[in-house]
Amino acid sequence: MHGSGFGHGFGLSGLSLLSDAETRSISAENPTGERGGGAKRVPEKWDAAFPLGRGWKASPAIGLEPGVETVLADIKGPGVIQHLWITSEAITYRNTVLRFYWDDEETPSVELPLGDFFCNGHGLRYKVVSIPVAVLPDGGFNCYWPMPFTSRARVTIESLLPAKQWGFFYQLTYSLTDVPAEAARFHAQYRRSVTNIDAPDHIILDGVRGQGHYVGTHLAWTQHSEGWWGEGEVKFYLDGDREFPTLCGTGLEDYVGGAWGFADETYSAPFAGYPLHRVGAGEAPLHGLYRWHVLDPIRFKEELRVTVQAIGMAPGSDKYRFLSDDVASVAYWYQREPHGAFPALVLGRGSCASSKR
Repeated sequence: MHGSGFGHGFGLSGLSLLSDAETRSISAENPTGERGGGAKRVPEKWDAAFPLGRGWKASPAIGLEPGVETVLADIKGPGVIQHLWITSEAITYRNTVLRFYWDDEETPSVELPLGDFFCNGHGLRYKVVSIPVAVLPDGGFNCYWPMPFTSRARVTIESLLPAKQWGFFYQLTYSLTDVPAEAARFHAQYRRSVTNIDAPDHIILDGVRGQGHYVGTHLAWTQHSEGWWGEGEVKFYLDGDREFPTLCGTGLEDYVGGAWGFADETYSAPFAGYPLHRVGAGEAPLHGLYRWHVLDPIRFKEELRVTVQAIGMAPGSDKYRFLSDDVASVAYWYQREPHGAFPALVLGRGSCASSKR
């Protein structure tokens, strides 16, 4: 869109176009994002920056108080969030809850554990190299999903740990610009369940009403059975589908772009990946997978439900069987507001509590 800072997708063709948009960035060094508001703090004697004086990295990070929903950004629109970078200790990945609120809504459109939002599931740190989400050494979380808003954007983080957590670093970059009326709001929802023979489906997303498009899935899969675990199909039920879905894949490794059980090989590609395969002594095998529907968004007009089957094969067998596995998922989508109610958060590996909501 000429003259707008709303963005030009993931291509480079629009980078040469001039725009009236205004770029802003919020961090601990400039917590309001105001023009000329960065690097103002005068360091105290106990600060690493004290020998250098004002203007030299006196406020690189914040601390998170237990049980407090700390506001990272509160922005008056219209505008679009373009990049979010965060780094913190791995203990926070399943013990802090990230939330985004659009346009003064009462309930968040994004609510999930910090690590899972950035495709680091199980409370573990590992590298992810994709276009919308990248986790770079050592624990640098990057998100490039465009997030438009009209009147207001509020981003918060809540620590569920019993003691104050120091060293939470963040930077959120956004443009103040006109937002097209057809721009939907970004959403991300976390769910976790343990499948069984009577309920071998994990629900990735349900209860979505209205028009929108689905853009991505992250799965943190804990395997509790020997043998092959990823034979299940990912299904999308659209606009009135009940017993049978409109979109049905051929297997989990196929859905994330791989084939033939991955041959125990991990990979991280622009739109799909299997970045984690961890088999440790005395622990269940852990898997991490993602799939971005950036070039192939799944569009719906009225409603959407997404599931994945937990089925596999026993060692030496060529017949499918239901699995009792621990599956945590994140669904990423855009839709017109209002959104439906989110389920209560059930955290997992590495967590000490669940959200207050």
